[in-house]
Amino acid sequence: MKTNTHSKYNLLLTTLSLIFLEKIVPISSYIIPNHNIKNKRNNSISRLNNLKLQMSSSSDDYVMVNGMPGPMAVAAAEACIRKGLKLCPIAITGPDIKSHTITVTDEDTNKSTDVRLMPSNEDADIESSLNDFRNSIDNASVVAIDFTHPSAVNANGLWYISNNIPFVMGTTGGDREKLMKDVGDAKLFAVIAPNMAKQIVAMQMALQDLADRFPSSFAGYKLSVTESHQKTKADTSGTAKAVIESLKTLSNDSSFTVDNDIKMLRDDADSLNFGVPKDGLKGHAFHTYTLQSADGSVTFELKHNVVGRRVYAEGTADAVIFLINKIKNEKEGKIYSMINVLEEGAME
Repeated sequence: MKTNTHSKYNLLLTTLSLIFLEKIVPISSYIIPNHNIKNKRNNSISRLNNLKLQMSSSSDDYVMVNGMPGPMAVAAAEACIRKGLKLCPIAITGPDIKSHTITVTDEDTNKSTDVRLMPSNEDADIESSLNDFRNSIDNASVVAIDFTHPSAVNANGLWYISNNIPFVMGTTGGDREKLMKDVGDAKLFAVIAPNMAKQIVAMQMALQDLADRFPSSFAGYKLSVTESHQKTKADTSGTAKAVIESLKTLSNDSSFTVDNDIKMLRDDADSLNFGVPKDGLKGHAFHTYTLQSADGSVTFELKHNVVGRRVYAEGTADAVIFLINKIKNEKEGKIYSMINVLEEGAME
């Protein structure tokens, strides 16, 4: 979509002022109306309706949600049920967890599904159970969701390849370059993204476009970044890393490094002081990026704060719907991002 410079600045001002919360107010309500934007939105709605119609005839497709009983994986499974997707009755869990069955219940619809969780080190049993299930559902697709652990990213990618399972991966960390090469070379259908929240991805797109159009427009400004997550998150925020790349291009601040300069909060007391509400300590993602002029007289601050996991879970389920549509309509697999999901209008 091409827009004029005026609308680009409106979007910039909106992006720099909004704090993204779980129940977000749509960006479009803040932007000066533009017929091109309205037409794009109508086209996106039309494409989404087409996807919904296609999904109604593919109700036999199943989603294997790996990483349960982890809260992010469970939230994604609930979102899948909420959107009319069927859960695969088996899923992979951590190697230290004994095989057991859980009931995943979506409170909005009061629908539930039993899922047997199998430890990741029981490869033979997992593959045998998966093959038995696939044989029982004829030609229906099985698509995986991966919210496991950074240390398992590359091994899981290879497992999906060897078992020909298209997947949506929200797990961050691992050797991302190797992951992308392995999956790309295998031509497997996949959506891989560090952030599944559609609104935040839209913000990232806006920043990326701004950086491409106006590189070094904040030259001389110093970048600082603080991010807070629940203490169980093992790695640095993948979202922060992606946003920082655009901000570094804008500020031309080559001295900033992801490994050394991100202030990462994983302690409850530090998170509370950062503004995280007490009831959000077990599940939150608060980010603040600051660009300050050399003399300290001008400061730009960008925030996106999320309490809970629903916004990520909803985006993940939409990515599954998007991927199932691609599997049915494209001849060759490829890697997609959440930007592709947004551009396709495959979101609610």
